Amino acid sequence: MKRAFELLSGLKATSVGGLFLVASLVLMMTRTAVAVDPAWVTIVICGYPLLHLAICHIFYNEGMNKISSALLITIAMTASIVIGEMFAAGEVAFIMAIGAILEDRTVERAKKGIKQLISLTPDTGRRIADGKEEMIPAEQIQKGDVLRILPGEAVPVDGEVVVGNTSIDQSIITGESLPVDKAAGDGVFCGTINRFGAIDIQATQVGEDSSLQKLIRLVQEAENNKAPMQRIVDKGASWLVLIALAIAVITYLVTQDITRSVTVLVVFCPCALALATPTSIMAAIAQAAKHGVIIKSGEALENMGKVDMVAFDKTGTLTHGNLAVSDLIAFDGTMSAPEFLRMIASAEARSEHPLGKAIVAYAKEQNAVISEAEDFRMIPGKGISVSIDGKRLLCGNIAFLSEHRIALNGTEQNSLEQLRKQGKATILVARENKFIGIAALTDTLRAAAKTMIEELRKTGTEAVLLTGDYPQTADYFAGQVGITNVYSELLPENKVEQINAMQNARHTVCMIGDGVNDAPALKTASVGVAMGSMGSDIAIEAADIALMGDDITKIPYLKRLSNATVKLIKMNISISIAINFVAIILSVLGVLGPISGALVHNCGSVLVVFNAVLLYDRKYL
Repeated sequence: MKRAFELLSGLKATSVGGLFLVASLVLMMTRTAVAVDPAWVTIVICGYPLLHLAICHIFYNEGMNKISSALLITIAMTASIVIGEMFAAGEVAFIMAIGAILEDRTVERAKKGIKQLISLTPDTGRRIADGKEEMIPAEQIQKGDVLRILPGEAVPVDGEVVVGNTSIDQSIITGESLPVDKAAGDGVFCGTINRFGAIDIQATQVGEDSSLQKLIRLVQEAENNKAPMQRIVDKGASWLVLIALAIAVITYLVTQDITRSVTVLVVFCPCALALATPTSIMAAIAQAAKHGVIIKSGEALENMGKVDMVAFDKTGTLTHGNLAVSDLIAFDGTMSAPEFLRMIASAEARSEHPLGKAIVAYAKEQNAVISEAEDFRMIPGKGISVSIDGKRLLCGNIAFLSEHRIALNGTEQNSLEQLRKQGKATILVARENKFIGIAALTDTLRAAAKTMIEELRKTGTEAVLLTGDYPQTADYFAGQVGITNVYSELLPENKVEQINAMQNARHTVCMIGDGVNDAPALKTASVGVAMGSMGSDIAIEAADIALMGDDITKIPYLKRLSNATVKLIKMNISISIAINFVAIILSVLGVLGPISGALVHNCGSVLVVFNAVLLYDRKYL
């Protein structure tokens, strides 16, 4: 039965059914009598798939879901046969088959962004082992394998460049339109395309753990998750079938005209209503995927359209999440800036602290000479003590220096306060019990952060900063981007409390974060958005939406797309209800017959799907 369903549902079989329907029309118009009406062939070819669907729903669905639109059409087709309207029965079946094909084609087009992801999964990789190259299936690549990627080839796994320089087209993952330069130490994503030079990479994430496979899984999950509006419509469609049957019976009892009753059954089919939500949701999800935004469910898309408050984490979201040296201030007039950098970097060379590592990395970038340190000691939470060039050097915070009775004068204290007001982390440096300077480090603000906040404000959405940073740092960065509501020194549970408080105040909250510590807040918010490229796997799994390129300019785009999708769903539902209402009245009055009723019904379905496809091609960036 399933094989027959697939065979008869195709374009070729439907075309054959159409030819026999034309033959029936010619015979009817010329009033030529034949033993068997050719429309019977159309009824068998195009009607069987409808009958199959109706029976499957009755046997395999539960409750009201047993009653389907296919059942209603099957009844209408059967009724047409009973009253001797063979051409009408064939036409109903044929037009439904054409409508189904058009719906499949248009929905398929809306899903092409998802299909592109799946088709980009590489089948093979060139592994380098013992100095030899060998082509192996992608599923055999192991973590740690070294792979060579030639120009024009797709990267088979996530990895890190170990040899070579190139430019990678990673638009399928991040949405970036221009190739990104890659050198040793840079990461590359599975499915991206090597555009220029040959490179060797070491596999870091393989198989189902690769970026592309995770992305595909997220999108496939989105296909299976129905939006609340869609669930409501699905339930309503089943009740509409019962209402249609009741109206058809009443029409016959009042008019004694079976043709009008049959027409009511034909036009009352809620196909357009049932298609209104899923086609719009799928088109929006596909468009978002095309721009590097992965929406996991229709519910997330709907909720994003209702969001009126967006809560941001700071590090890795509004900022890049990478500490960089911003200031080197030496108060010892005899010491040059390069010498000051050499001294601090030499002291911090053996430190495991992030600030110390950032200082050393900066020194290497500046080609500073790092001297061998002696008598290295680390005091957790305070600083380090080390001997450089035979002199004792202390690097740490103000409390650490105070313990050693080292004080700052007014000018030095003012400089320190100024740096703190700018949200910068500081390392205070003393040599031989004398304060000699400050090294300041800061996270760097994303260039588009301020513009993004302004764009959100234009949509009527308020921005809030939730961060674990100190108040001075939080206030500084919030001021840079134009956020006035700031909550600082928050632990993960505190972020959850703040989001709950905002939602209890009847706000629909979207939380945007990237780290493991953001996962509870992402789950708590009405919509959670994770920075997918640099964000942790836990954050991405907890979120409803992932920005694969960490491009925060996509947040206003996401809001506009969600608003447009919800608006389109409501418009499509209104259109389908209006068409059905008018068609029912015309059917009861006898203005429409089974043939013209089928045409009107399918026009509504095609219009709804066409509107959804237009959503896929619209520009909201």
